Amino acid sequence: YYGTHTPGVILRNILANPAWYTAYTPYQAEISQGRMEALINFQTMVCDLTGMPMANASMLDEATAAAEAMTLAKRSVKAKSNTFVVAGDCHPQTIEVIQTRAKPLGITVLLANSAAEWQTALQGDYFAVLAQYPTTNGRIDDLRADVVLVHAKQAAFIAAADPLALTLLTPPGQWGADIVVGTTQRFGMPMGAGGPHAAYLACRDEFKRSMPGRLVGVSVDVHGNPTYRLALQTREQHIRREKATSNICTAQVLPAVVASMYAVYHGPQGLKRIAQRVASYTAILAHGLVEMGCPPRSESAFDTLSIKTDAATNSIAACAREMCLNLRIYSKDYLCIALDETTTRADIEMLWSVFAKPGQALPKVSDYEKGIESLIPAELRRTSDFLTHPVFNTHHSETAMLRYIRRLSDKDLALDRSMIPLGSCTMKLNATSEMIPITWPEFANMHPFAPADQQQGYAELDQQLRDWLCQATGYAGISLQPNAGSQGEYAGMLVIKAFHDAHGQGHRNICLIPASAHGTNPASAQMAGMTVVVTGCDAKGNVDMADLKAKCEQHSANLAAVMITYPSTHGVFEANVKELCALVHSHGGRVYVDGANMNALVGTAAPGEFGGDVSHLNLHKTFCIPHGGGGPGVGPVCVVADLVPYLPGHVTGGIPTNGVGAISAAPLGNAAVLPISWMYCRMMGPEGLKQATEISILSANYISTRLKDHFPTLYASEAGYVAHECILDLRPLKETSGVTAEDVAKRLMDYGFHAPTLSFPVAGTLMVEPTESEDLKEIDRFISAMIAVRKEIAQIESGAWPQDNNPLKNAPHTAASVVAAEWDRPYSREVAAFPVVALKTSKYWPTTGRVDNVYGDRNLMCSCVPVSDYA
Repeated sequence: YYGTHTPGVILRNILANPAWYTAYTPYQAEISQGRMEALINFQTMVCDLTGMPMANASMLDEATAAAEAMTLAKRSVKAKSNTFVVAGDCHPQTIEVIQTRAKPLGITVLLANSAAEWQTALQGDYFAVLAQYPTTNGRIDDLRADVVLVHAKQAAFIAAADPLALTLLTPPGQWGADIVVGTTQRFGMPMGAGGPHAAYLACRDEFKRSMPGRLVGVSVDVHGNPTYRLALQTREQHIRREKATSNICTAQVLPAVVASMYAVYHGPQGLKRIAQRVASYTAILAHGLVEMGCPPRSESAFDTLSIKTDAATNSIAACAREMCLNLRIYSKDYLCIALDETTTRADIEMLWSVFAKPGQALPKVSDYEKGIESLIPAELRRTSDFLTHPVFNTHHSETAMLRYIRRLSDKDLALDRSMIPLGSCTMKLNATSEMIPITWPEFANMHPFAPADQQQGYAELDQQLRDWLCQATGYAGISLQPNAGSQGEYAGMLVIKAFHDAHGQGHRNICLIPASAHGTNPASAQMAGMTVVVTGCDAKGNVDMADLKAKCEQHSANLAAVMITYPSTHGVFEANVKELCALVHSHGGRVYVDGANMNALVGTAAPGEFGGDVSHLNLHKTFCIPHGGGGPGVGPVCVVADLVPYLPGHVTGGIPTNGVGAISAAPLGNAAVLPISWMYCRMMGPEGLKQATEISILSANYISTRLKDHFPTLYASEAGYVAHECILDLRPLKETSGVTAEDVAKRLMDYGFHAPTLSFPVAGTLMVEPTESEDLKEIDRFISAMIAVRKEIAQIESGAWPQDNNPLKNAPHTAASVVAAEWDRPYSREVAAFPVVALKTSKYWPTTGRVDNVYGDRNLMCSCVPVSDYA
C-alpha cells in the first residue's frame, strides 16, 4: 500500500462522477461501451507491464488474486502434487489469504522462509510456486534460473509484481512466469485503509479459459463494426455454478478504471518518470544510510529498504512515529522503509534523522542528486517498450483527458440517466452526501496497517456500522472484512465448516442448495470444501419441501448446511422459511441465508430471528455503496452467537484467528467505502430504513400489477403478491412471434432503459427490481415502455412485421444505422429511434448495434494491440 497522487481530472470526473460510479456490470454490452473501453485499457496496461498475453478486468485485492492464481495453476498444470510453495518474503497478508484458501481445498502451503529453504523446496514436488517481485522487504531477485527448475517439474511459476516497478524492471513474462498478480493501487487510488483497489491477474494464453473473474474482449456488432463485450462467460459462476473457475462476481471495476486512466493520462514516459524518481530517492536514502553506518540489508531495491536495527527496532520505530513517520517493523531485528510518488526531499532527510546517532552530522539530498546509480540490478532492467497503443500516448493534457473521459461516459447508460430495473441487483440511489466523505484525506490516505491509535475514526465507524447491521439482521456478530458479496458467502461457509470441525463434526461436508440459487452460492460452497447437492423447486418457485426433507434425511449424518435466499431468488416471500430452518437444524446442519435480497427485509424481518445462522450482506446493494460498473462492493458476514468465535481473523491486521483466517488483504476489506453505508444508516434511521423496504416492495407489486395483462408475473404468493422484485414471463412470446427475452432487453435500450435481469433465475424471463429510489413518474415511464414493446410484439404476431425483421430483432438502433442512406426495413426510421414522443427531446443513443457474442469468443482479443501490429 503506497501513497499516490490521484490526478484531479480523474478524481472529479471518474471517482466522483455518477456517470461512472452508478453503472452496473456491463452484461448489456451495447450500453456499456465506455467503461468496457476503459477496462480494455486496464487489461492492455497489465499485459504490457507484466509481459503476459492475457489479463482480466480486475481482481478484489492482491492477496485474493494470488489465491486465485494458486487455484488457476492447480486446474491448469500437469503436475499432480497438492503442494504450493510460497516464498516467505511475499507480503504477509498475501500468505495469510492463501493459507485460508488452501486449507478447505486440500492444498498444502509450503512456506520457504529463507533462500536455502526456497532452493530446497524447488527440488521437491509441487504444482506451483509464488514469489514476490520485488520482495516485501525490497530485494529484487533474479528468478530466471528458478523458473527453469519449476518448469522442469511441469509446475507453474506465479509472480506477485508491483506494476510501477515493472516500468523499470524486466517484466515477469519475459523471464518465464506463467501467472502474474499484483495490485494497481498506486496508480491513482488512495490507500483507503486497505481498499478498494483493483488487483490484476495475467497469465499465459493457454490458461485463459480457466481464468477467474471478468474478461473484456473485442467482437463485432451486426453492422460489422468492432465492439467490446464480456468474453468467455461460460467460465463464470452465473453459468458454471459449483464448477466455475471462481466465485467472483463483483470485482473492482471503478478502481480499475481509475488505474487505467492514470496510465492513459501519464503515458509510458510519465509512468517511467514517476518510477525513476521513486527509485532515485530510494538509492539516495540508501546511500545516506550507508554513510551513517546503517546499511540496508540488500544491495538491490526499487522503493523499499530493510534496515538491521537489532534491539533498537521498537525505539527507532517509536521515534519515527513522533515525527509522523510510520516505519514497518518487519521483524524484531529489522525495520522497512517504503517510498512512493508522494515522497519528498524533506521526507528523506527526516528519515536520516530518525536513524542518526546523537550528534551525528546528517547528509543532504542535494549532495547525492547527481551521480547516484539506481539500485536495480543492471541485468534486470527493462529494455522492452510498453503502453505503445495510441490511447496511452494521446491524452496528456487535462483538456484532452477531460474530453476522453466524457466521450467514454456518454456511451454508457447509468443511474444518472434513467432507472436501472435489474432484478437481484438493487440499483438504488447513491446519494451525493453519502459519497462525499470517501475522498476526504482523513479516510482516503490511511494505511491499513497503521498503528491503531492513528485509526480511531475508522475503528469507531467499524463498530457503529457493525452494531447497526446486527440490529437490522438479528445476528450477534459481524465481520466487515469480505470485500465482495462472493467473499462474504465464502467466509460464511468457512465459518460453518470451522464450527463443525471444532465440534468433532468435520465429516459434515454436504451443502444443500436450491436449483434457483444465485451462481455464487454453489461456487462458494465448493471453495469452502463442501459437496453441493441441489434441491428442487415446486411449480410456484418455492423450495420443494418434500425434496428438501428427503435430501436432509439422506445426508443427515454429513449435512453441513443449506444455502437459501430470502425472499427467494424467484421474488417471493416463502411462507415456510421457519419450517425449513427447523428441518435443517434437526439434522445438525446450519442455515445460510443469502442477503442478496435484504432490501425486502430491512426493518420488517431479520434472518437471525427466523432461523438463519449465517448471512452475508451486499452493502453495494441494500446499503447504498454504488456498483461502480462491477465493483467495488462489501460483503459483510453476519452470524448467530455460537458462530461469532469463528468469524474471519487477520493476524497481520491484529485480529486473532480461531478457525477462519484472513479473507481479504486488509482487515477491514474495502474500508474506504464503508462511510457510504454508515452515512446511509445514520441519515435514514430505523424508520427511514423500514420505509425504504416498504416502498421497494410496493413499487415491485405496482409494476407486476400494471403489467399483468401484457407480461404476466411468473411467481407470486398465494395472495398474488411479490417481494421487492418480479419475474416477467416472456417465454410464450417465442412461439407466437419469435421474440425472445433478449430481443425485449435490446429494444428497451431504444426507449432509454437498461434491461431488467435477463434469463435469471429462469431462462426466457426478465426480472424487474425498481427499488425505493425511483419515483412514480419514472416507474410509469418504464411501464409505458414495456407496454409499447408489447404492442410492437403484437404487430409481429399479426403478421404486420416479419419475425426476422422488426424493431425488436434489429434492436438496438444506433444513430448511424437510422441515418444510413439505405433503409430496407418494414418500419420507419422514427419507429426505430423514437418509439415514444418524449424521446425526441431527450434521447440516449446506443453507440453499437447488437453484439455478436459467438464471434467474440471464437476470435478472442482482450487488449489493445499496438499500431505496429497492423503494419
